[in-house]
Amino acid sequence: MGASMAFDIASTQAWPAAVAEPARRARHASTREFLQAAITDTYRGRIALVSSFGTEAAVLLHLVASIDRATPVLFIDTLKLFPETLRYRDLLTARLGLSDVRTIHPDAARLAQDDPDGDLWRRDPDHCCAIRKVEPLTRALAGFDAWINGRKRFQGGARAALSPVERADGRIKLNPLADWSVEDIDGYFAVHNLPRHLLEADGFTSIGCMTCSAPTLPGEDRRAGRWRGQGKTECGIHLALTPPPRGEE
Repeated sequence: MGASMAFDIASTQAWPAAVAEPARRARHASTREFLQAAITDTYRGRIALVSSFGTEAAVLLHLVASIDRATPVLFIDTLKLFPETLRYRDLLTARLGLSDVRTIHPDAARLAQDDPDGDLWRRDPDHCCAIRKVEPLTRALAGFDAWINGRKRFQGGARAALSPVERADGRIKLNPLADWSVEDIDGYFAVHNLPRHLLEADGFTSIGCMTCSAPTLPGEDRRAGRWRGQGKTECGIHLALTPPPRGEE
């Protein structure tokens, strides 16, 4: 089961001091212990979970809530999300007792200037993601030294070589579910009786904005419905990352 899977974090002698010792202590630790070290020790009061409240989000939200329900959860409402996603956010927030879910919106002036007709996603999807997701998250992360996200290697593409710990834009970025499998995710949902996103029943395996999310077909990877036919696989939040430097083996 995913929650008991061990992380084998390699040598960290040259990592930032704030990461090195907790990373050593977390070697071979479970996912929950990995998170607990970050939330209650290394980055106590300076870490947030960024969640899309998508199809797999309940797992990481449940893990974080089991450690500290007051951990800030940053949710970006692009103003183009499915109503089902907003309802799922409210359902999980109540079910898990999350006490600091922050819904972040794009800047109204920026939208008026760059996307007055709301059709930018057709003309320039990268710019649409930049003003509706990347810029709002950048503002919301001000004051945090680290953040947690739910990417996994099985999602493919640039995520296939995902490290549990990265450095991005001067912050430490934790990917505690990096080596979880689809079976681990499904098993965690079952063991903890977590509710599923309503759109999963309609074939959605990865959910973002209404304009750029579609159901996946049998045999496709789980993110195949995102920006279908546009040659785009990431919104931009997870681009331009570098892993923390490592010491000589």
